[in-house]
Amino acid sequence: MNYPASLLIVAMLSATPLASAQGPSGTANPAIDMEGYLGISMAAAKHRETRRLSEADFIRMNREPGTVILDARSKQKFDELHIKEAINLSFPDIAVESLRDMIPDKGTRILIYCNNNFREAEGPFPSKLPSASLNLSTYIALYNYGYRNVYELGPLIDIKNSRLDFEASRSARGPGS
Repeated sequence: MNYPASLLIVAMLSATPLASAQGPSGTANPAIDMEGYLGISMAAAKHRETRRLSEADFIRMNREPGTVILDARSKQKFDELHIKEAINLSFPDIAVESLRDMIPDKGTRILIYCNNNFREAEGPFPSKLPSASLNLSTYIALYNYGYRNVYELGPLIDIKNSRLDFEASRSARGPGS
């Protein structure tokens, strides 16, 4: 298997004890685990290899019962424009309790997408650096919380030619819309 150089670097770092994990005197924090994060990131990356979908497969899978589309962008960007029927759980709000409330069954099929899946829509979908793509962080987080039935929209799609249905939230359309 060929992994991108960035994943190989992460693998090397996760195999080496990090002096910063303990930190200078007085900075250790058992609630923050860099080594654990790097390890789970590698496991999630391997799991993700076969879970990237074409636009057609994303649409098909969304039509099947028991499927949720999760949009982890900010509420503001979500309200501006999102895939119809998506639920919003902003990435900073992904936590044990919020996931348990929104997606209680860890076996639920979850479809994810992010800013970097769409072009020609910089307002609602501003580009991020490829290595900072929200799909990556969201996939790793869901995997870390025990969700394994996660699939990701793969391609970069011109929003004007997309076959996905988009909508704005009522609050973004303004009063009387």
